[in-house]
Amino acid sequence: MSAARYGMVIDLDRCTGCGSCMVACASENNIPALPQATARTGLTPMLVRRVSNSKQGSERREAFFPIMCMHCEHETPCVKVCPQQAVEVDKATGVVMQMPQRCLGCRYCMTACPYHARYFNWWDPSWPAGMEKSLNPGVSSRMRGVVEKCNLCHARLHSAMEKAAAGKREIDAADYIPACVEACPTGAIQFGNLADANDPVTKESKSPESFRLLARLGTEPKVYYKSKEAWVRALAEPNAAPASEVQHG
Repeated sequence: MSAARYGMVIDLDRCTGCGSCMVACASENNIPALPQATARTGLTPMLVRRVSNSKQGSERREAFFPIMCMHCEHETPCVKVCPQQAVEVDKATGVVMQMPQRCLGCRYCMTACPYHARYFNWWDPSWPAGMEKSLNPGVSSRMRGVVEKCNLCHARLHSAMEKAAAGKREIDAADYIPACVEACPTGAIQFGNLADANDPVTKESKSPESFRLLARLGTEPKVYYKSKEAWVRALAEPNAAPASEVQHG
């Protein structure tokens, strides 16, 4: 099978901020409910942030940014700083993989990540009685003291790879769809293989309206965003825009 470069294009003009992607991500990856967590100690591999143009009245506009691991392709910051080799870029898929069994909890990767897309697991997982029946058997629970992040639903990837291997063929796109993509009610999140020039996601990533967060850093994220609004696109490089024009909510 040829190497892939899995990535996303998220249409911010279609995102309503409903949070369905966050719920689907938590359910797929066995993220436990954490009533004791605060805004700084929560665990959410996908976080929808609200932003605005900072104007008032009828001129005010808002948008929503789903933020997850950007699966950086070049000089991946988290990989470079991890002393345990707990973070690796899978050469076959381009997915930045996090391996909790190797993680010692130093959190260097959290410091290095320019997208704040990594979370420390402060508590051992626990679920209300009966809720354990809803857990995903393809994803192991993680203990406290390790870092977590989006891994593009690796259990679904492995399932698709097994099916492809059995049929001695390439992975069928229909067999590998991350939970957030599947759950989005507006179809704002598109997923595909950026190594395939004919993939719709590859074509969308080359649209004049598409952009990547902090592209100037040169990490070459495989998560793209798209918007017709100039003020939304300006948020991708906050230092390049006047402070009065953008506001994070």
